Amino acid sequence: MSNEFARQLSEISHDIRRQVGVLADRRGDIQHVMVGDARAIELPDWGRIRAGRGRLRGLRCIHTHLADEGLSRDDLTDLAVLRLDAMVSIGVLDDGLPGMAHTAFLAPANEDGRATELLPPSHPAELDIDFDVYIRDLENELARATGAHEVAGSERALLVSISAGRDRETLEAHLDELKELARTASVEVAGVITQNRNKPDPKTVVGAGKLSDLVVHCFQQDIDLVIFDQDLEPGQARNLSQRMELRVIDRTQLILDIFAQRATTADGKLQVELAQLRYRMPRLAQRADLSLSRLGAGIGGRGPGESRLENDRRKVRNRITRLEKDLKRLAAQRQGRRQRRGRREVPVLSIVGYTNAGKSTLLRALTQSDVFVENKLFATLDPVSRRLRFPRDREVIITDTVGFIRDLPPDLMTAFRATLEEMRDASLLIHVVDATAPDLERRMSAVRDVLDNVELNAKPELLVFNQIDLLPEGEGAAVAERYGGVAVSALAGEGLFELLHAAESILWGEEPAVEGGHSLTDDYSLSDA
Repeated sequence: MSNEFARQLSEISHDIRRQVGVLADRRGDIQHVMVGDARAIELPDWGRIRAGRGRLRGLRCIHTHLADEGLSRDDLTDLAVLRLDAMVSIGVLDDGLPGMAHTAFLAPANEDGRATELLPPSHPAELDIDFDVYIRDLENELARATGAHEVAGSERALLVSISAGRDRETLEAHLDELKELARTASVEVAGVITQNRNKPDPKTVVGAGKLSDLVVHCFQQDIDLVIFDQDLEPGQARNLSQRMELRVIDRTQLILDIFAQRATTADGKLQVELAQLRYRMPRLAQRADLSLSRLGAGIGGRGPGESRLENDRRKVRNRITRLEKDLKRLAAQRQGRRQRRGRREVPVLSIVGYTNAGKSTLLRALTQSDVFVENKLFATLDPVSRRLRFPRDREVIITDTVGFIRDLPPDLMTAFRATLEEMRDASLLIHVVDATAPDLERRMSAVRDVLDNVELNAKPELLVFNQIDLLPEGEGAAVAERYGGVAVSALAGEGLFELLHAAESILWGEEPAVEGGHSLTDDYSLSDA
């Protein structure tokens, strides 16, 4: 930047008593001229000019400050949000001559957590830096980090949450669960950012300053995806995506994606697709309404734009209607199977519980069957049933169900329809709880809230505290006694007799026919449901 150019800017700014500035590309050509007021200057919306992955915008901003106060918070925010090559402010002296030049660049990832690199203030004539070389070296460093991450193959995500009145312990528990959800979706968690605020910002959830930090962090860490723990309104998701130039999703979208990966039966796939479309429909509608408002809907505003938007919404509505019909047909088939089962008066035990509590492992241990088990959330989405013969020529059907989770959005309740229908005929709910979970009471409450919402809270319940093998000896039994349940280790096969004996007592109201000390297959036998 020449001293003459700086002098021209400062003289104009002095004469009109307004901040003025330019956006210059890497060849030095002026791409845009800006005139603000006495306190600030507003940059144009360059959101559609995308910067490449790990790259800067290719533009540097040079503007004046009527007072020689250096770079403002807004300057540094614009530098981050727009991913500019550099931000330069030039002070304007009382005689109109240029004062000190203050220069900032975005910083690559560093141990200090610095978002920017600030050069020492200097007179424009003494600003001794080769912008092209500096930016090239910075982008080369970013490219090396990007290349290393690409070798790993999985998407890199930044998790974001605000406190919204929650205490620190609850916030940490929610974030731990969000990490597990991300891991289940095969996403690499590259970082977690939280903000302490009472309620979400209506436009961007987080405040302006925190949004600037998010942009810098994503830039430095080569982030592909940003996941918010809070459900995002359509406008919030759009604003965040535009400002960060990244895909931004919320917890509900993440769970829907996991459901889409996990569904294996035709029934399950239809349910997940329906939940996804119901979730997306209002967001599509809002985008359409915004576009039509710009066109001027109604007389004088009809045409190809409106037709295309209406067609999009119509296609989604038609697909939802078709899916609902298909699911009703499948529901009738399931009802027929349950009626045939009911005529045989076979009791049904439904295994319920928080996701990843060990329900499928318990079913495998009880029935000695090859049930899919994985240490991830929602490993089971479609119901799995097995028949188990009790002593005295009695038999039951044991059904494994999808795990529940806190704050289950209404759009996702549809994806539980098959499971919930199976549970309606349950004679007994075996509520599996991870005995090692630090927040087991919260998880038990979340499961019971779901059961209450679908009017299944009146079903008999047997609490089963699983994974006691991971606790000190005697602690699992103490936990089970405190809540009136049974302590087991499905993986190690501990406590299974006690569980089945307790189930017999609840189902038939009498003492079990056998005592402990036998192998499970001595007294109970398996067949297909």
